[in-house]
Amino acid sequence: MTHPIRALDDQDEPALLRDQFRQLLRYRALLAAGVALGLLGGGWLALSGEKSYTSTGEVVVRSAVSDPFAAGASADKGINIGSERQTAVSDTVGTLAAGVLARNGDPVEVGPLLSGLQVTSPPNTLVLRFAYTGRTPALARARAQALADAYLEIRRQRSENSIANMVDGYRAQLEPLTEQRDQLAEQATGSNDAAGARANLVVAISELNRKISELRALDTTPGYLTKKPAAPTEPTGPGLLLLLGLGSVVGLALGLLLSWVRLVFDPAVRSTRELVRSLGAPVLGTLPRERASAGRLLAIGRGGSRLAEEYRAVAFRLAYDPSFASRRRLLVTAPRGDNAAAGAAAANLAAAFAEMGRDVVLLEADLRTPALAADLVPAGYAVLGPPAQGRRVWPSDSRMNVDVPGAGAFTLIVGRRTDNVARALTSAPVSRIADEADRPDTVVIVLAPPVLSYADAVALIDRVEGVMVVCEPREVHRSDLERIHEIVEAAGGSVLGALLHPAPSRHERRARTRAARRRAAPEHAVPGRGGRHGGGPEHTGDPAETLGLRAFDPTARHG
Repeated sequence: MTHPIRALDDQDEPALLRDQFRQLLRYRALLAAGVALGLLGGGWLALSGEKSYTSTGEVVVRSAVSDPFAAGASADKGINIGSERQTAVSDTVGTLAAGVLARNGDPVEVGPLLSGLQVTSPPNTLVLRFAYTGRTPALARARAQALADAYLEIRRQRSENSIANMVDGYRAQLEPLTEQRDQLAEQATGSNDAAGARANLVVAISELNRKISELRALDTTPGYLTKKPAAPTEPTGPGLLLLLGLGSVVGLALGLLLSWVRLVFDPAVRSTRELVRSLGAPVLGTLPRERASAGRLLAIGRGGSRLAEEYRAVAFRLAYDPSFASRRRLLVTAPRGDNAAAGAAAANLAAAFAEMGRDVVLLEADLRTPALAADLVPAGYAVLGPPAQGRRVWPSDSRMNVDVPGAGAFTLIVGRRTDNVARALTSAPVSRIADEADRPDTVVIVLAPPVLSYADAVALIDRVEGVMVVCEPREVHRSDLERIHEIVEAAGGSVLGALLHPAPSRHERRARTRAARRRAAPEHAVPGRGGRHGGGPEHTGDPAETLGLRAFDPTARHG
């Protein structure tokens, strides 16, 4: 506990990731809101969007060949499937398909027609897949069929036009050769030169005629519609369940993003590591939530209490800590706000030290909102002390003994509202009470108001050097812990550690509210000890007068 706090290093990266994930899970409301938004968005898209249907047809593209059954004939000669895919979605194909659809009673513009078309090609194939998405199954089937037929027709026309252009070019070359042949035939001379020239012309004319014949004999079939578009039976797109699943995933991602943003701007302590680093002291213990302890100050003395065991563990850690064992003085305080958790910790630690056989003096130095006596007496603990003799300067006539069943007893110096708090805390009687820790086996525990709300705790640090901070990790700020460390060190004390407690439950908040009202009521008396509930003296504002003094019966059972 007294070892220096080790800084985080690179080897702690897995632990850092776990801490960050736990920190994000702190904002469960944001995560739930993100998932809810994602589910609502997915449901809205599934129910409000128009249903669409997709019909698919497949076309096998082929090039023109003279003999498709000849050995070595290749159907993909000169075919670039990427260019063919661009041709399939071109305006030329769309215009031809729109004309066909218009004649069949479906007038549609080229742009809207092509907007529903998607042409893809499986890898390493000459197949074009025409997928058309429309409002109805019949519309999708008709338009997919029209577009596939239009594409094949365009390819057929282009092939025939290419053949016609080449034939015209060959014929243009053939006409002058025919005229020259006829001229040589009219001369009819026996010259060998004329005969040779005429023979060459005949060979050239024959070659051109052969090429024209081959072009006319080409098979110009552009391709085959291997899969005709059919009317789909189900709508296209993700269904309700899939959209809800996608919406939940997107919503969870949104929730994590919101949680991360909230975490970045959250001034509260993000993890135990950060608390230790900010306070400069270790965590002495973490108090569990226990329903049986709601409304009861002391957990020590109740069998089978996890909360009592945690208090005992903290007391043992302090008892064997060299910095505490040498002085045996402990100042218990909270950072800000309510001091109820610090009061419960001080009382239970006093009971735990008494259970260890120590002489314990618990000084309630909270002179602004004293509450220990009012919380102990209604719980039925035996409180022994002299009767109050008028209003004297605190801490006169405030020393009382509290018996904890099965643990022992400790001395309680009850706090009392005082006009001049600073003078009372720095008085000689308070110094003498703190000096009682110099006796063997004596422990002095001082309960001070929140250190950042009042300067009372700072005024006591010169006599009670060891400070324990009781806080709720989700409520305390990093800057508050750093400031507490600076204040305690500057005052000459040392922070022994932090005691973490869970956030109060609804039942505990109600119990604290009732206790605060009971303490604030001017005419209220402890039940069974006078006032409106009995015949004893009424509460007049002096904590000593709220205690019904009675003889201690060691055989009595205490709740």
